Amino acid sequence: MPPKVFLQKCKLKNSIVFFYSIMDSGENAQAVCLRYVSYMSAAKTDIYKSYAFIGGRWVGGDAGRSFAVSNPADGAVLATLPDLGPAEAEQAIVAADKAFAAWSGMTAAERSDILYVWYQQIVAHKGELAELITAEQGKPLRESRGEVDYGAAYVRWYAEEARRTYGEVIPTDAKDRRLITVRQPVGVVAAITPWNFPLAMVTRKIAPALAAGCTVVLKPAEATPLTALALAALGEASGIPAGVFNVLTAAEGAAVGKALCASPTVRKLSFTGSTAVGKLLFAQCAPTVKRLSLELGGHAPFIVFDDADVDAAVEGAIQAKFRNAGQTCVCANRFYIHESVLPSFAKLLQQRMSALNVGAGRDDNTDIGPLISEAAVAKVESHVSDALERGAEVLLGGGRHEAGGTWFEPTLLAGVSPDSLIMTEETFGPLVALTSFSKEADVIELANATTAGLAAYFYSRDIGRIWRTAEALEYGMVGINTGLLSSEVIPFGGTKESGLGREGARAGIDEYLETKYLCIAGLDNGG
Repeated sequence: MPPKVFLQKCKLKNSIVFFYSIMDSGENAQAVCLRYVSYMSAAKTDIYKSYAFIGGRWVGGDAGRSFAVSNPADGAVLATLPDLGPAEAEQAIVAADKAFAAWSGMTAAERSDILYVWYQQIVAHKGELAELITAEQGKPLRESRGEVDYGAAYVRWYAEEARRTYGEVIPTDAKDRRLITVRQPVGVVAAITPWNFPLAMVTRKIAPALAAGCTVVLKPAEATPLTALALAALGEASGIPAGVFNVLTAAEGAAVGKALCASPTVRKLSFTGSTAVGKLLFAQCAPTVKRLSLELGGHAPFIVFDDADVDAAVEGAIQAKFRNAGQTCVCANRFYIHESVLPSFAKLLQQRMSALNVGAGRDDNTDIGPLISEAAVAKVESHVSDALERGAEVLLGGGRHEAGGTWFEPTLLAGVSPDSLIMTEETFGPLVALTSFSKEADVIELANATTAGLAAYFYSRDIGRIWRTAEALEYGMVGINTGLLSSEVIPFGGTKESGLGREGARAGIDEYLETKYLCIAGLDNGG
């Protein structure tokens, strides 16, 4: 007989735990419950994996190749992982395809409950996950803990949204017909995630895909795969069946990405990363006409009008610029400050930036950790030197931090020319470039003069200006009097060359569902 899915209810530590287990028809339900209680009662679950995860098995590569994952703070090797290629990508695709029928055939409530257990597991392992994020990515522990909360929130949200993928009954165009739509999972999904949020960018893609009934092959960034493997381990322990969630590790993602794009079995690709790579993947998916979600580069303007609360704008600038040492796709990159408030804004911002602590992420006093690589440091250096050559003035910082390695000083430049690299390219570092403006129309034109359209920020207390500016800015997301945008409840995504589709909110699960129309004819009245 085929395996069956049973809902188990176990009392553990004065709480009731619901979970699903795939088990053979002859296996005793109580035994499964006791096995789960034993797992939950264990001191710790091993989330530190050094193998890829394919078809429910922890595996190495067929060719025996490997690569090292290092701590960006000190270069220490954290783990050695299998360097997989197209052959293993195909194995993962086959595993996901085999698992699709059973997973998509579950009720929405069954998938929802499994996801909720996964959410509980992530929260229960918050400390270990945060330490792992900091070790392989470098951000301060405080931020890593916040990322675990943020990433877990997506799993909880989509555990709930799984139950709400409604269809419609459409008013008929003929008396003997009924018109109906139903929502069905797209199929096997390929997901490629970046290094700057190694947990949240995984759950933001995987949770809605699984909630919709899709199965997934994930390729995490080569710099930060350990957190993704930890999530797979927790998913396995939570009852996600074999083959539903697969993780490929690779030193260079190009060959694996190409294989995922070329496969006709993969029906959707979700990618977060650079615009250049996104365009390449877009082209590689064209022959098989895949569904696409692309969250690509940003180049966010930060505008402070003359009527703004300057103190609040400075705090917003700190939030929008220095999270993860400036290495986020929604980081403020171009600061346009009205000429009448520029002196006070610059002075207050310099004071706040001077108080930021630079150091190792494991230190709770650290505000800014190391950049991810030497190449990242070199890019920030090039933006600073280019701005100075074009007449900018250094108000604070300006170079590598005295700690060495890949740390960079919080840097504040004033009088930055509009044609400077920092005003035309995404920086991805702790660099603030100030320039002044005098007219509302001019600054909106400057803000929109980019091919990117992910996020924008502005500060104003004039309600008319707020509406005019919000509607005129050509961005998918606009922060008004705030430097923080992200949440699981909002549709995250951009316009223009910043991508396609939305992640989070109700829109996030829509990206993994097809709408099927059913026309039922021949329904005469029988009289």
